[in-house]
Amino acid sequence: MPALRVALGLVFLGFGVLKFFPGASPAEHFVRRTVEALTFGLVDGTAAVVLTAVVETAVGLALLTGRALRAGLLVLAVTLAGVLSPVALFPGDLFGDGMTLMGQYVLKDVVLVAAAGVVAAATLGARFTLAAAEPARAPAA
Repeated sequence: MPALRVALGLVFLGFGVLKFFPGASPAEHFVRRTVEALTFGLVDGTAAVVLTAVVETAVGLALLTGRALRAGLLVLAVTLAGVLSPVALFPGDLFGDGMTLMGQYVLKDVVLVAAAGVVAAATLGARFTLAAAEPARAPAA
């Protein structure tokens, strides 16, 4: 479980830090459009990228260090909803004439959602056991 938490933290830290440098993130344009759409234009493009950089970096650090992990996971849940929202907001840009590179970028986030769910479950006290993973068997007669 720690390896999954750290790997997820590295991904978010890496993507977040890139957004602090204009033009370094391949998702910068999509972040601008998505946040502007989600906030009905209240947050402009540059502020959207900086805000996203701060949030992703903070989530990455929480996951890496384990400090403020519950708060980081709550912020991560909200972040992941925003990360996946282009599927509903801009489907033509993602899957117009086949899957675009940006579509692949957003689709890989499904894996991040699954990993975040496992990390969150473990953090909140779920116990993963072999018995829970085995299929139910009929009692012997």
